Amino acid sequence: MFQMFILPYPLHMLFLSPPVKFSSYESLNGTIPLREALTEARAEQFQLVQAGPIVSVNSSIKLIESVPVEQMRTATPLRRNSTYRRRKKIKPEGNPKVLPPPSPPPPPRKTIPSHLQRYIWSLSPNEALAYAKKEIEHAPMVVDDHDLFTPLFQNVSVFKRNLSWVEMQAQQDKGLYYNCDKKFAGTSLQANGSRLQCEQIFQAVPIEIQRSYELMEMILKVFIYRDGARPIFHQPHLRGIYASEGWFMRLMEANRQFVTRDPEKAHLFYLPYSARQLETALYVPDSHDMKPLSIFLRDYVNMIAAKYPFWNRTHGSDHFLVACHDWGPYTVTEHKELCKNTIKALCNADQSEGIFVGGKDVSLPETTIRTPRKPLRNVGGNRVSQRPILAFFAGNMHGRVRPTLLKYWSDKDEDMKVYGPLPIRVSRKMSYVQHMKSSKYCICPMGHEVNSPRIVEAIYYECVPVIIADNFVLPFSEVLDWSAFSVVVAEKDIPKLKEILLAIPMRRYLKMQINVKMVQKHFLWNPRPIRYDLFHMILHSIWFSRLNQILIPSS
Repeated sequence: MFQMFILPYPLHMLFLSPPVKFSSYESLNGTIPLREALTEARAEQFQLVQAGPIVSVNSSIKLIESVPVEQMRTATPLRRNSTYRRRKKIKPEGNPKVLPPPSPPPPPRKTIPSHLQRYIWSLSPNEALAYAKKEIEHAPMVVDDHDLFTPLFQNVSVFKRNLSWVEMQAQQDKGLYYNCDKKFAGTSLQANGSRLQCEQIFQAVPIEIQRSYELMEMILKVFIYRDGARPIFHQPHLRGIYASEGWFMRLMEANRQFVTRDPEKAHLFYLPYSARQLETALYVPDSHDMKPLSIFLRDYVNMIAAKYPFWNRTHGSDHFLVACHDWGPYTVTEHKELCKNTIKALCNADQSEGIFVGGKDVSLPETTIRTPRKPLRNVGGNRVSQRPILAFFAGNMHGRVRPTLLKYWSDKDEDMKVYGPLPIRVSRKMSYVQHMKSSKYCICPMGHEVNSPRIVEAIYYECVPVIIADNFVLPFSEVLDWSAFSVVVAEKDIPKLKEILLAIPMRRYLKMQINVKMVQKHFLWNPRPIRYDLFHMILHSIWFSRLNQILIPSS
């Protein structure tokens, strides 16, 4: 006799597993979600939005268009179940791997009252500049709080309080003031490192600078000329010792906060040329003739002056350029107004040649970028106890200062590691970067020109810079007190270099070394700019220079 059993549901439901839902971090192909997550994270960090019909940047960093997640899944063939089981064990459902953000979000900007914003929008560019100049001149004398050392500038609303003990003491200290942890407020100024942490960094007019930065965020609009062909225009050079001009161009052309499409609303006009690309395209090797470069730029300025009315309105005084090549100053000499009136942001900020004008022109920090995809690579240094070398320098022998430096200090003293190009026998044991991270002081002598990328390199590696370059205008000197985190030595004092460094008390050195760390963030290129970083610091210096040109009639 046979018995038949009826199953309570269809066989295919008995033997097959129920459908599995996959989160956005899981897929049958485990490599696809990771790529998706990374692509999305990078897109959020490096998203470049062009402001207006500006010529696109052709940089060495390509932005790959991301594909929607669902579309990628549809186009991806399914793998066999064994692959799925392996992936499921690695990344179980319900506990997806969350990738950390590529970089911290920028600090929030102060919310501007709507009535104030409407008032500013109602002003013409010249009226807005006059308003900003008056606001700066009438800025209240107030003191910053303990966060002052983190960002270089703060919003004015933070400082609406009475003068503190810190500021009153600072007014008696050569016009400088201190930034202290407010938990020590009311205590003695007998600083001992552990009890009182006061850092002397900013100049005596910090509130004016802070007010200026806030007004820049509220008011400034920049018009970028679309004219000019690649590679000299609109094509940033992002690698090497001249990368500063390229990074500024890339970030400026991608910016939408400060860039305007309407030139009638602009307070500044940017000439987007690259001195490095100009030299590569036009200079004849070994000709020692830079005149063709200057003639080319002269013809460009004449063209935009004939095509647009903006240059002739101010004779170029509201226009600016950014050039980090050593020859940057010499590319403007064939055009009188360009040389005399335009705001020039130059790495070669040498006052002795008569091209760079202090107070009008801007000293541009020279930064060495070895990996454009990772501009902040290797930033940081050893603690003080792991810096056995007193002073270090290695570099090519050119200019008037470096041969003198080697004459007195190469192979003369164990504490002074001074070389020409770093010898192979030395670099095998310790690289150039490791030398800087292991030194208390990093010597930054001028080369052919006054500027040197070693100044910013020393800041990156938390080594106190020793700057040897007469007539050099230090970057952001309208804001920063360089004596707080560097040592400036006259060229004539090179024979006494070790004596000068040893005369600095350890307590003073420790303070300078901490200040180097504090200032570091203002010299960093962020692929996605954040407040008070190098991009914003350069732009503020240009804005501040433009405000200095404004004359307010006395009432």
